[in-house]
Amino acid sequence: MITLHGMLSAPPQPHITIQSCQGFPDRVYLLASVIYQNNHLEKPAAQRLVSYGKERGLRLPEVKDEEMHRAAYELAFSTLKYQELLEDMMIDSCCYLTQPMPDEQMSLVAVMLYDFQNRKFLPRECKVDEIVQEVRHVEDYLLRFKTKLAASLARCRIKHDLLSIECILPESVKKKQQRSSNLPLYAWVNTLKSSLDEIQSVLKSAGFSQVKSIGQLEGQTFCQDPHCGDILVFPAQLKAQLYSTKLLSDHKLIIQDKSCSLGPNAVCSLLHEEGDILMVGSFSSLTVSHTAALIAEKYKANSINWPSVYVCVNNCTDAQREELELTVSAMGCNNVRLILEEFQSLHTGDKRLQRVRVILLTPKCSVSAVSNPVDFILQENGDTDLLQDLSQGSIAQSKLESLVAQQRKDIDHALMCERTTTRSRTRTT
Repeated sequence: MITLHGMLSAPPQPHITIQSCQGFPDRVYLLASVIYQNNHLEKPAAQRLVSYGKERGLRLPEVKDEEMHRAAYELAFSTLKYQELLEDMMIDSCCYLTQPMPDEQMSLVAVMLYDFQNRKFLPRECKVDEIVQEVRHVEDYLLRFKTKLAASLARCRIKHDLLSIECILPESVKKKQQRSSNLPLYAWVNTLKSSLDEIQSVLKSAGFSQVKSIGQLEGQTFCQDPHCGDILVFPAQLKAQLYSTKLLSDHKLIIQDKSCSLGPNAVCSLLHEEGDILMVGSFSSLTVSHTAALIAEKYKANSINWPSVYVCVNNCTDAQREELELTVSAMGCNNVRLILEEFQSLHTGDKRLQRVRVILLTPKCSVSAVSNPVDFILQENGDTDLLQDLSQGSIAQSKLESLVAQQRKDIDHALMCERTTTRSRTRTT
């Protein structure tokens, strides 16, 4: 059997961020500028008001702090949304013309200008652990032109009749932006570490109240998801309180977008006999762990021979493979096996596939249904090359065609494996 997952994705949950009205640490601006440089819209020479140089595909500066890493992507994505407006401000204020910056620094100027106007041109006051001189140089540059930049933004708003700069965004982008702030928080129960009853008991002891439906979520409450029995739903603002219960740090409760849990739950319902699962495509270590935990729970009576979850990881980087191994180990998943070969090269005679009964395909998709694409892409090892398209509300036709072609290729090969395996089991019977 084959189940498809990831063709369309529900919006992910909100997350805690280090952003505030006081600005970001220097390292966040530096990383955001490289992300922006690699993804900004490159205009034809005749239409180019601001030059960012020709460098693309730059290596990202290393930022080990996960919160700073996510904040940099969010900052770069926001800057991509307003690239046109920010460039108009640079030209209209004359700062780009009267005191030009080197092309290689203009991406840093763009991301810092977006943040500068976002905090209403107030000076940065956040605590800085590490000083980056390049960032300080651009910050001084923007502060010198503070008055002219603020006046330019005001003129742009008057010119386009904007109540706020958000009004200049495409309608689809505005709607996603509005939805993302109101989405509930989804978390699945890791049955290898705990149980639904235990989690609910701990939550109630910590002051949470259980309600019957998502519509009743308000304050410190939670409910059981109506579609996936192992998922609990919380109001978005309760993430910090959940951390205080230690359920997250103990890997008993795992925050993840609900759309990522639909595939693992479908696999569990389709596996009617003790057999293995093959996972192929684009997914995170959390999705692999969830699949392994659900199957282990279903066949927990047979503790000696749990069904295995085989995972094709040929498209993963070494860092992603290492992270996958660390995660499944921390989750208590002893039934995960990695396959380094490309899915297309696997054949039905492979001994590892003899007990495979379900193939879970999670193909790369456009992420166009996601309200907060940055959060989803980072958590699920998605394609960051889509950020520029997503910032403008539409995906380039060439990228869609490439995604469709790969999906067809994977589906065809999965169907071939499924038909061959079915015939083999029939002959054996």
